[in-house]
Amino acid sequence: MLVKGYPRLSETFIAQEIRGLEQRGLAIEIWSLRHPTERFTHPVHREIEAPVRYLPEYLYQEPVRVLRGLLAGIRRPGFGAFLRAGWRDLRRDPTPNRMRRLGQALVLARELPGEVRHLHVHYLHTPASVARYSALLTGLPWTFSAHAKDIWTSPDWELRDKLAEARWGVTCTRDGAARLRGLAPDPARVELVYHGLDLTRFPAPPETRPGRDGSDPADPVRIVSVGRAVAKKGFDDLLRALAALPPDLHWRFAHVGGGEGLAALKRLAGELGIASRVAFLGPRAQPDIVALLREADLFALAAKDTRSGDRDGLPNVLLEAASQALAILSTRFAGIPEFVREGEDGVLVAPGSWEELSNALNGLAREPERRLALGRSAHARLTSEFRAEAGFDRLAARLGQAGSSPARAADAAA
Repeated sequence: MLVKGYPRLSETFIAQEIRGLEQRGLAIEIWSLRHPTERFTHPVHREIEAPVRYLPEYLYQEPVRVLRGLLAGIRRPGFGAFLRAGWRDLRRDPTPNRMRRLGQALVLARELPGEVRHLHVHYLHTPASVARYSALLTGLPWTFSAHAKDIWTSPDWELRDKLAEARWGVTCTRDGAARLRGLAPDPARVELVYHGLDLTRFPAPPETRPGRDGSDPADPVRIVSVGRAVAKKGFDDLLRALAALPPDLHWRFAHVGGGEGLAALKRLAGELGIASRVAFLGPRAQPDIVALLREADLFALAAKDTRSGDRDGLPNVLLEAASQALAILSTRFAGIPEFVREGEDGVLVAPGSWEELSNALNGLAREPERRLALGRSAHARLTSEFRAEAGFDRLAARLGQAGSSPARAADAAA
């Protein structure tokens, strides 16, 4: 299982999937392109039994591993195909990042244990490049799980090449599946499999919630959001929407997450005059997030498109909010409407419109009974249609079939 970084707080969906596959009998090794950068882990990370190996994050830091990988690669029957693919890609993308992926692939191909029979990669951008190049060297089959940024920011030529060589792949939204199927030589190779949520890791929702309506300054409405401080999450729009709320509405907002844009969001809160009502809590482990969701009145996420094309899929934090029957306010964007049915399981507004978002915040903050009904409906939808077990079962079946295929063709030669 090849991943970009491990463990990562923002990728609980990958961690819960790995654990779910282990529980279904798959023997997994995790190979990561990057070392962890966060101080916390989620409980699920501590339950995962798979060993973790790290590829050279920067080639110059581990030149001996890279040189050994190159010397071993030269002797492989697949080295010619590796060189041709690498040269073709370098002409289209002459960047240090491309060279790094080629070097990492050489290391991975050399160091993979002989009993590994299949490569599965999360994300179709850089991690899939390493998987693809390694597969060319080793003769191993490879498959993928595509998510969001990798689908929408990768160039068409690169996606076409990968979709032509991967055995099959899954993705987690209808929009993402449609884009990949449109580029694949065989659209049937791309399957829609929702991440879902492993509800065994979450407590039952609170039996009751306080009827806060924003009228009491001593007991303000509690609004919460979770996500990395990056443009596609729309936290700038959310802060502007909060700043535009009427002065007679009493509220507090808590944000959980790290990210490169966190300092800018703090400055924006100050410029908007709402810093005293906003708490930036930084990264938190899942138990802390669940506790916050249980105490909140409303979950808000203003996901939107970005200039780079980066966008969300179906953010898992929406499912986590629904696990606690918390009312959801989000945007009519990406895979969000695939889970949140507008007016039934939550309220959706146009992406990028802080004015519409503010109006919706104002209405929901003053209507505790409506919030209660929306939260209960979202929880019912989650438990009936978005449990993770179905996805675990499907992936375990497909990966189990892949793992029982003949060993890699290059073993004897290597």
